[in-house]
Amino acid sequence: MPLALYLLGLAVFAQGTSEFMLSGLVPEIAADLGVSVPAAGALTSAFAVGMVVGAPLTAVVGLRWPRRRALLFLLLAFLLVHVLGAVTGSFGVLLAARVAGALATAGFLAVALATATAMVDAGSKGRATSVLLGGVTLACVAGVPAGALLGQLWGWRSAFWAVALVSVPAVVAVARSVPAGPVDAGVPRVRGELRALRSARLAVTLSVGALVNGATFCTFTYLAPLVTDVAGLNAVWVPVLLALFGIGSFAGTTVAGRLADSRPLQVLVPGGATLLVGWAVLALTGGSPAVLLVLVPLQGALSFAVGSTLIVRVLYEAADAPALGGACATAAFNVGAALGPSLGGAAIGAGFGYRSPLWVSALLVAAAFVTALTATGVARAGRGDGRQRASLSGGRPGACPTSPADTAPPHGPRRQVPRPPR
Repeated sequence: MPLALYLLGLAVFAQGTSEFMLSGLVPEIAADLGVSVPAAGALTSAFAVGMVVGAPLTAVVGLRWPRRRALLFLLLAFLLVHVLGAVTGSFGVLLAARVAGALATAGFLAVALATATAMVDAGSKGRATSVLLGGVTLACVAGVPAGALLGQLWGWRSAFWAVALVSVPAVVAVARSVPAGPVDAGVPRVRGELRALRSARLAVTLSVGALVNGATFCTFTYLAPLVTDVAGLNAVWVPVLLALFGIGSFAGTTVAGRLADSRPLQVLVPGGATLLVGWAVLALTGGSPAVLLVLVPLQGALSFAVGSTLIVRVLYEAADAPALGGACATAAFNVGAALGPSLGGAAIGAGFGYRSPLWVSALLVAAAFVTALTATGVARAGRGDGRQRASLSGGRPGACPTSPADTAPPHGPRRQVPRPPR
């Protein structure tokens, strides 16, 4: 793998830390800014909404720029809005900063996915994607627990300052190591990529990915109150559980990166089924600290293994749209990242307690299975109808039925006329 891929992963590490770190800071932000815990949890949903809107828009803009210039602009914008978030005392300004940071992150990830897959051969998209997404999982392992620890020691603002500081070497690394690349073809290229996205299989894959990622973010956003209020552990255990989730997610992404190119179903089917069971079991037994210590890293591994494999499948389905294919993957998965915390917060607000996001996660994975199975059944039914029509039409789908009389010459058998010798 090219060195530039790993340096892109450093930038994704900073952005992944920002995206996930509120899981350990929600109670502190709520107390400091005078809002409820579900309202503070909406900061995660706001980031996800910004990712959904920003991915296609910034990807289109990025098509008009050399890739290195687009990556640098988006990374600098990300850095500056985190400085703003660190100094503001207004929840509204913090909310706006989260949306702006998400726009920059979405564009960066979409362009980075296109850049990463362009650096490797056509059959290695899974490994390239796993290197890039490794920055996200390392953020879960180190960045997010460190952010939670900083929040406990020096307040939640220190975590925002830390993300801004980590972004500085990432800017330098991208500037010095990522190839500049040519300017893409602009509007005609955009139109061509949009045509390449008209695929029913792509739509199903994106929908399933959104549901699975919604389940992940639904529980992950409210992991801190689950640890303290449901399991009864001290707040110092929150960074530990976040780190365990991150270790699991890194392992899941790494394994999936080696299987997603050639054997995706070996990850998606058993992994998805185990993920569904795991959320339900955790909902039933989440009051046990021992169960949390076992299931949290397992669910992290399964969530990211299934999720990263689905991203790779999106890139293969959208091979003729490398820029907007990555943008679609980013947008769809962040539809889930917005939906999950919103549904989890609604369940908490309705009085179902801090276990309820776990049940919501289980339902979202179940909905993903229903979506995939329904689409598979419809596709098989369509192929069966096509074969039936083909058998009635002599093997040509859509042709009218024929008989021997229909295929005979109109005036009896033709005589062979000998050709003169040359």
